[in-house]
Amino acid sequence: MFDSIRNHKKYLMGFLAILVIPSFLLFGIEGYTRFNEGSVAVATVDGKDIKKAEWDQAHQQESQRLRQAMPTIDAALLDGEAARYATLERLVRERLLAAAAQNFHLYTSNERLARELQQNEVIATLRRPDGSLDVEAYRALLARQGLSPEGFEAGVRADLSQRQVSMGLLASGFAPTALANLSLNAFFERREVRVAQFAARDFAAQVKPTDAEIESYYNAHTASFQAPEQMDIEYLVLDAAALEKNVTVNEADLRAYYDQNVGRLSGNEERRASHILLTVPSGATPEQKDTVRQRAQALLEKVRKTPGTFAEVAKAESQDPSSAANGGDLDYFGRGAMVKPFEDAVFSMSKGQISDLVESDFGFHIIQLNDIKSPPPRSFESVRAQIEGDLRKQQAQRQFAEAADTFSNLVYEQADSLQPATDRLKLTIRTAKGVQRQPQPGAQGPLASPRLLEALFSDEAIDKKRNTEAIDTGSGQLTAARVVQHAAARTLPLAEVREQVRERLVVQRSAELARVEGEKRLEAWKAGNGGDAGLAAAVVASRENPQGLTQEMLSAALSADPKGLPAWTGVSLGDQGYAVIKIDKVLPRDTRNAQQLAQEVQQYNQWWTAAENEAYLESLKQRFKVRILVPEPATPLR
Repeated sequence: MFDSIRNHKKYLMGFLAILVIPSFLLFGIEGYTRFNEGSVAVATVDGKDIKKAEWDQAHQQESQRLRQAMPTIDAALLDGEAARYATLERLVRERLLAAAAQNFHLYTSNERLARELQQNEVIATLRRPDGSLDVEAYRALLARQGLSPEGFEAGVRADLSQRQVSMGLLASGFAPTALANLSLNAFFERREVRVAQFAARDFAAQVKPTDAEIESYYNAHTASFQAPEQMDIEYLVLDAAALEKNVTVNEADLRAYYDQNVGRLSGNEERRASHILLTVPSGATPEQKDTVRQRAQALLEKVRKTPGTFAEVAKAESQDPSSAANGGDLDYFGRGAMVKPFEDAVFSMSKGQISDLVESDFGFHIIQLNDIKSPPPRSFESVRAQIEGDLRKQQAQRQFAEAADTFSNLVYEQADSLQPATDRLKLTIRTAKGVQRQPQPGAQGPLASPRLLEALFSDEAIDKKRNTEAIDTGSGQLTAARVVQHAAARTLPLAEVREQVRERLVVQRSAELARVEGEKRLEAWKAGNGGDAGLAAAVVASRENPQGLTQEMLSAALSADPKGLPAWTGVSLGDQGYAVIKIDKVLPRDTRNAQQLAQEVQQYNQWWTAAENEAYLESLKQRFKVRILVPEPATPLR
C-alpha cells in the first residue's frame, strides 16, 4: 500500500502545496516573449540578465551530461522545448540560490571544499598507486565536459554555498503525525460508486453527414488538413564514435599504458590504522587549543615509549566515540575515505609506525598504522581489452577535437557546398527526403535534433541554400546540412481528405449525441425517475485502486460533496462520450499495519518539507525579482 503513495505523489504534492504556499507571498511569471538572438535576456534574477546564449550553453552541457550517462536516451527528448525550458528553470534557480547565498553571506571554506572533493568517487579513481592525483587525467576528465579544474572547483564551492540557503528549512521540516494522518486519510479515501457510460461509438450509426455538411466542416477547419512544409536535404556528420571504430592501437602503446597504470588497473591500496583523537571545541581560543595540543603530545610520548599499549590508551583517552571502544581501530580504508591531513599521514607511514601529532578539523590525532593491504597486480591479458578501449576512445576524442574546428570552418566559409568538408575530412554526404520542422516519430541521430531542424528551416538556409553552421547533435557529434529542395505548407484539397473530414465529423457529432443523452439521463436519475436502471454494479474506487475509472471520472467521484449522499455527477469524456456517476458511500482508507503507517508518515514529512522549501523559494523569487521572459511550452494533449 505504501507504493501507492509514490505512485500518486504528484497529486499529494499538489495537495500539500495548496496548504503551504498560500502562507508565502507568491510571484507571478510575466512578460513572456520569445527571443532568438543570443544577446537577448531570457530571464532576470536580482536585476541581472540571463542571456539566450547562456541558456543555450547550459542546455548543451546538460544534454551532453545526460547522453554520457544514458547513451540510449532519445535525442528528441533532450532537444525538445520542454527539456530546454527545464534547463532554463534550473539555471534560474541556480542564479536565485547564488544571489541568496551572497546576500545572506553564506560562504564555503577551503577546508569544506577539500572534503567535498575528497569524497568525489570519480576523482578518487584518478589517484595513482602512491595516492597522488593524476593531474593530467583530472584535467582531461574535466575538459571532456568543457571545464577547467579552476572552473569546476569554483562551481563545487558555489554549489555548497547555495545548498546552505535551503539547508536549515530542509533539515528542520516537520509535520505532526496527526496532521499527516488527517491529510493521508483524505487523500486515500474510498468511495462506493456506480457508473453509466455513454460511449460516442454507440451513437456513430445515427450520424450520416451530407456532402454539404462535409464541405462546410472542411471549410471551417482547413488548418487541420494541411500538407506540412517539407524539404529534401543533404547533411554531413563528424562523429567521434565513428572515428573510434577506425582507430588502431599498437601493442607497444598497450604495454606502455599497462606499465604506467598497473597500480590503478589492479585496484586501490587499503590501509588499516588506529587513532587517538582529542577534539578541539568549536570556537576555542588559541589558549584552549594549545592546552589540547599539549595533552595530545603527552599521550604521543606515552604510546611511543610502549607501543603495545596504544589500544589501551585509545580506549581510555580517545574522544572519537565510534572507534574508542575498539582501541581506536578504524579498520581498512582507501584514499578518499578520510580527511586529507589524516589520509596524507596514514599513506606516508610504514607498517607499525606511530605518527607525529596530526591536526584536522576534528582536533589532534595520534595514528598507528596496523596493516597495508595491496591488491595483487592484474595480468596484462586480463586488462588488455579495457586498456585498448580506453586508448581507442582517447585517440578518437583527440581526432574529433582536431577535426571539429576544421569541419566548422569549412562548412561556414564555403557555405554553398558541403563538398569541401567532405573531401578534406574523408566524410560521406548523407541525404534525407520529406524532412519537417519537428522531429518525426522514430527519428534518430541528427534528424532528431530540433536545433538542426530549426537551422534548416531558417530563411537563410531556405532562400540562399547556404549550409547550416556546425551544430552539436549528440555527444561527440557535429552536423552541418543544406536544403536541396523545399516545399511550402499547403492546404490539401477536399477530394484528398474527404474521408478524414467525414470521420472527424462523425466523431464530433457522436460525442455530442452521447453528451446530450447522458445529461438527459442524469437529470432523470436526480429526479428519482428510473431507479438505478442502466448503472453498472457498485465498485469501491480510490486513488490506489481506480477500478477502471478514467482520471476524469475518478476526480469527479472523489470531488463530490459527501454531505448529501447519494450524490450524482456527470463527466464529459471528450471524443469518447459521457459518463454519469452515482456516489453512494464514503469509506475510510484501507487499514495499514504500524510499519506501513510509519512509512507513510515519514514520506508525508518529506513531501511537506519539500513543499515548504518550494514555497520558500517562491518567496525568494519575489524578493530577488525573478522573471522568466520566454513562454513555457504547452503540455502535449494526451
